[in-house]
Amino acid sequence: MRADARRNYEKLVAVATESFLANGPDASLDDIAKRAGVGPGTLYRHFPNREALLDAVCVRWADSVAADAAPLLEAADPTEALNDWLVRLVDHVSAFKGLASALLLSTDRKHDTAWVLHHTSEELVERAKAVGGIRADVTTSELMQLTSGISYACGHSKQAGKPTSTPERLIGLIMDGVRTR
Repeated sequence: MRADARRNYEKLVAVATESFLANGPDASLDDIAKRAGVGPGTLYRHFPNREALLDAVCVRWADSVAADAAPLLEAADPTEALNDWLVRLVDHVSAFKGLASALLLSTDRKHDTAWVLHHTSEELVERAKAVGGIRADVTTSELMQLTSGISYACGHSKQAGKPTSTPERLIGLIMDGVRTR
């Protein structure tokens, strides 16, 4: 890719990320092109449809999530690392609104972001089980469903202007229920 084409690509992905964060996955593509300082033709040359642009944003998000998770995968206390990850996961899912929730609950692991979320969660759950930190019958899927629910509940109550428990508090309650000690 030529340098100017690469810059346009990067600008489009950065602006699209901001726009999807602010407006959800149905954000205006024309507005994204305009804010990136390119014409619609340039946007469509790089991204033939909304799905392709969403995929590019999600690949970047997956890289960010993976970098955030990396130290937790090496943490000395796997159970505490799992707790920290679930709190971070609520933040990641909340940031990407409906897009993240759809990915989090997706059974299609082909998508980079869904794969990173599931893989990291599975690894942390298995590490916590291996040291006896959480119950053996707890599944990654169950924890991810609960995390998605917390993300939804916290986001919904924030939008409604109602006070809510923090994600840290709610994840703490879940962890109290799954810890063995």
